[in-house]
Amino acid sequence: MWHYALKRFLLIIPTLIGILLVFFSLTQCVPGGPIDQALAEMRGRTKGAEVSSSAQSSSLDASKVSNRAELEHEQIEFLRQQFGFDKPLHIQFFVWLKKMFSFDFGESYFRHQKVVEIFANKMPVSMSLGITSFFLVYLVCIPLGIARAVKQGSAFDATASTIVLLAYSIPGFVFGMLLLIVFSGGAFVQWFPLRGLTSDNFETLSFGKKIIDFSWHLVLPVLAYTLTGFAVLTSQTRNLFLEEMNQQYVQTARAKGLSEKAVLFGHIFRNAMIIIISGIPAGFVGMFFAGSLLIETMFSLDGLGLLMFESVMKRDYPIVIAELFVFSLVGLSMQIVSDLTLVAIDPRISFEKSSG
Repeated sequence: MWHYALKRFLLIIPTLIGILLVFFSLTQCVPGGPIDQALAEMRGRTKGAEVSSSAQSSSLDASKVSNRAELEHEQIEFLRQQFGFDKPLHIQFFVWLKKMFSFDFGESYFRHQKVVEIFANKMPVSMSLGITSFFLVYLVCIPLGIARAVKQGSAFDATASTIVLLAYSIPGFVFGMLLLIVFSGGAFVQWFPLRGLTSDNFETLSFGKKIIDFSWHLVLPVLAYTLTGFAVLTSQTRNLFLEEMNQQYVQTARAKGLSEKAVLFGHIFRNAMIIIISGIPAGFVGMFFAGSLLIETMFSLDGLGLLMFESVMKRDYPIVIAELFVFSLVGLSMQIVSDLTLVAIDPRISFEKSSG
C-alpha cells in the first residue's frame, strides 16, 4: 500500500506540470495581458493629470504630445523586463516551474506585495468558511441521511426530503440574499451582522467575546455556503444506506439474530461509508475554493475566491498561478489521503494490483 502511495505522490509532479503548461498556454492566447492592464492604469493616471492641468492651461505642451508614443514604447519595454516577458517562452515556463515547485510565488504585478503575504491575509477568511462548512456538512448530513434511510417512507423522511429538495433547488447566493433580507435588517429583524467577519470594536473585546463575535458573523455566510452541499450529501447518504440495506449479507446478519443497531453500524455503515469517504477530497477542496466568490462578495468577505476573480480580471498571473498550483496540489494530495483512508476502513480494498 505504501508503495502505491509513493507512486501516487510522485505522479503529482507531472500532473502539476501539465496543469501549469495548460495555464501558461492560455496566458499566451488571452487578450489584455498584464502589460495592457498596466498601460491602461498609466494612461488613466496620465489622463487625470492632463485634465487637472488643462483646468489651468488652455493647451497641452506640444512636446509631451509628440513624445507620448516614444514614452509608451519605453514603458512597454520596461514592463516586459519587469514581468519577465522579454525572455523566450520556454524560458518563461521553466522559470514558472522552478518558482512554483520551490514555493517561491514571487510578487503580485499590481498589488506590489509578495503573493505569500497576500495569501496570508486572505486565507483566514476562506479557512473560516471552508473548515466550518466542511465539518458542518458532514456532521449533519451523514446522521440525517442515515436517519432518513432507517425511517424510509415515514413522515420524517417525507418532510426531510421536501426540505432537501428545496435546499438543492435554491442557489447559494439567492439563499444568502434571503438571509440578509430576513435576518440582517433588510426588511424584518437584525439578528446578525450585515457584513464582514468581525465587529468594528473587535480588537477591544476579550478573548471569549472575540470568539462569540467571530462565530456570530460566520453564521449567515456558512449557511449560504453549505446549502447545496448539504442537500447533495444528505440524499447521497440516504440512497447508499438504502442500497446496502437491501443486500443479501444484511438479510443474513439479521437471520443470525443480530440486532438492528448491530447490523446498521457493524455491517451497513462500513460498506456505505466507503463511497462517501471517496468524495471527501473533492468536498474538502470545494468547500475552500469553489463557489465562494458570490458569497464572499455578498457578505463583504475578502477571501481567496474574490482574490482569484480580481486577479484573473487584472491578469495578475503570479497570484492566479499560485492559487492554481496550491489548489491542485491540495486536491491531488487529498485524493491519495482518501485512498489510504478507504484501505484503513475496509482492508479488503487493495490498490497494489491495479497500480502494478
